[in-house]
Amino acid sequence: LVHELCLKQINVTKRDLFYTDVKLFEDQNQSDAILDDLSCMLGCTRSSLHVVASEKGVVVGRLTFTEAGDHIDCRRMGVGGKAIPPNISKVSNIQSDALFILLVEKDAAFMRLAEDRFYNEYPSIIITAKGQPDVATRLFLRKLKLTLKIPVLALVDSDPYGLKILSVYMKGSMNMSYDSSNLTTPDIKWLGVRPSDLDRFNIPEQCRLAMTDEDVKTGKKMLEEDFIRANPEWVAELELMLKKREKAEIQALSSFGFQYLSQVYLPLKLQEGDWI
Repeated sequence: LVHELCLKQINVTKRDLFYTDVKLFEDQNQSDAILDDLSCMLGCTRSSLHVVASEKGVVVGRLTFTEAGDHIDCRRMGVGGKAIPPNISKVSNIQSDALFILLVEKDAAFMRLAEDRFYNEYPSIIITAKGQPDVATRLFLRKLKLTLKIPVLALVDSDPYGLKILSVYMKGSMNMSYDSSNLTTPDIKWLGVRPSDLDRFNIPEQCRLAMTDEDVKTGKKMLEEDFIRANPEWVAELELMLKKREKAEIQALSSFGFQYLSQVYLPLKLQEGDWI
């Protein structure tokens, strides 16, 4: 099947591949695992085998590029943004006057920033994978970083899972460890929401959540990660989170008003250079 795709130079999704023989594969996890094994055995990326993931990530802001011959302007894509192409090899001629890339964990925060045209006042490119990052978004972020050579600032929830999502962008995931060098963007700065922000910005008690035992366990595991230990400020923030046993989502900032994120929190952070 993959040989046929390579000969015809066409792309299909993982789901398409599974449905070529449902009785043989029985479950999509089976066909996905075979595909990962094949990529590992051949020493190539999954996308180079012409099998791509469904579109999940979106981008908006001061960015133009060419996708399979079409000119794309990410300032003219509405509040929903432009879907990140599943086949990054077809993206070329990347141009931008942005000063930084804002990597956002949640779709709700992305929509708020897109609707407020945050990128007009603070020249930026805003990206989200709507939670756990997919391969296309990770590839796209890496390509932007290498091409534009501008900093990547992350806005994630103040909880261990926000950091886990960052870890996938920075060092890769276990199931695609064979391809991590092509997928990762190691130098990402943690802009917020950091545990120290909860008191600094007076996040109301009703917007703070108690960490579960599972949260604490995950947090302690994250403390052992090399990318955390390499940065003493990250260690201090995570230790503060575990000490107070409190977590908060980006949406906790909305308790001060729906536009507090775009009009107060982020501008203050950026003006002070408050990222680690």
